[in-house]
Amino acid sequence: MTDLSAFSLEGKSVMVTGANTGIGQGIALAIGRAGGNVIAVGRSSMEETETLFRQSSAISGSISHKSMDFGAKVDPKMMLDEAWDEHGPIHGLVNNAGIIRRADALDFTEKDWDEVMDINLKTVFFLSQAFARRVLQASEKQGKIVNIASMLSFQGGIRVASYTASKSGVMGLTRLLACEWAEKGINVNAIAPGYVETNNTKALRQDPDRSAQILGRIPAGRWGAPSDIGDTAVFLLAPASDYMHGTTIPVDGGWLAR
Repeated sequence: MTDLSAFSLEGKSVMVTGANTGIGQGIALAIGRAGGNVIAVGRSSMEETETLFRQSSAISGSISHKSMDFGAKVDPKMMLDEAWDEHGPIHGLVNNAGIIRRADALDFTEKDWDEVMDINLKTVFFLSQAFARRVLQASEKQGKIVNIASMLSFQGGIRVASYTASKSGVMGLTRLLACEWAEKGINVNAIAPGYVETNNTKALRQDPDRSAQILGRIPAGRWGAPSDIGDTAVFLLAPASDYMHGTTIPVDGGWLAR
């Protein structure tokens, strides 16, 4: 048997939340290209992701789907346990599912605050906790968690109070969990996407003035693609990153460098 590349996910199963579109879809496809098996989780149809997955000749992994509405006050532990029991050990977890609400801080509602914080931060913690408990009960006792943070983990932004707070929390939580779990064999890291072509940035891309302002600051001169984030996630899920713990990697076209 030949040694696998340090960037291979062959034989590994990875759960990806919010994999139906955008960054989550890009991550799922990248995992498949690296030979991994994807458990795609979300409340919306995964038909598009599954079709792209199965039609690509570059993808050697498999994909399955579990329905889960993280905004419905359900227990993510039950879903993870069901997936683990159905598919066998899960080697990686990508906490990508998230929402955003936009309003001036003076007008921001408690409802919009709570809905964003519950999905973007609370669910990340309790799904990670459920994953870590199963990993530590398994014989291999090794797992990888990749959280999706944001440029707003580093910056304030405007008109997205709960999103900024949640993504700042994701970066802090990534560090906390790494400090507790690194010695237990669980890597916890995060990716901070810059401005990527997704549903969450559609309003910005359709605003000519705001879009021009954003592109004018990005040294790469373009919006990011979901695949840019997907390939970074593969690195953090693969053996190549075994000595990385508590890191948040900006994938931003150079935004933070300017």
